[in-house]
Amino acid sequence: MNEPSNGQGDRHPANSRPALDALLDDMIEHPERRAAITEEIEQRFGQRQATLILDMTGFTRTTRTHGIVQFLLMIHQMHRMCCPSIGEHGGKLIKTEADNLFCLFPDVASALASAHDIIGRLQTANLVLPEDRHLYASIGIGHGYILNIADEDLFGDEVNLACKLSEDIGEKNAILFTERAREQLGETEVDTEVREVSISGISLVYHELRQAQKTAAE
Repeated sequence: MNEPSNGQGDRHPANSRPALDALLDDMIEHPERRAAITEEIEQRFGQRQATLILDMTGFTRTTRTHGIVQFLLMIHQMHRMCCPSIGEHGGKLIKTEADNLFCLFPDVASALASAHDIIGRLQTANLVLPEDRHLYASIGIGHGYILNIADEDLFGDEVNLACKLSEDIGEKNAILFTERAREQLGETEVDTEVREVSISGISLVYHELRQAQKTAAE
């Protein structure tokens, strides 16, 4: 099986993107070994963790009114305020894409603690920011089996679902859980409301944190 080199005689780490690409190339070239290669990919990259996806909300009007530079400034402000919370609650910031944050946590309780903190930090900032430059976020939290590519990229059903919750469903200050994430919390005092929506051709059941709803309405 081919192992990619970094050009200096050293092999790439076993869980790197080049290593994954090499395994996928082998799968294409040797379809008879697909099952064995799939197992190797899962062993190298597979993890069971909580996923937190943050999406900033309310940008369309801001961008049209103030332009793209203001849009970038607001994203930068969000990063400065929110990213420290991730590490403080035991998580990892895996990547940023425009106004999205992709994070991993060891469990859903840690992800929820960070989500609460992030929304609190944004609300505090909004006390001094002009109203048309207020910062809001919606957060989707999933839990389950994922592929972690060297702490640089994520793949998995719970990643996809958390993205849909934050980007397509959540409104400002919303904290939403996939079914698996809510189950992982167990019988706690977290007050959630079950909801169901049809999106992208699938029926998606999710749970919304009630306290987040109250905060958004105030």
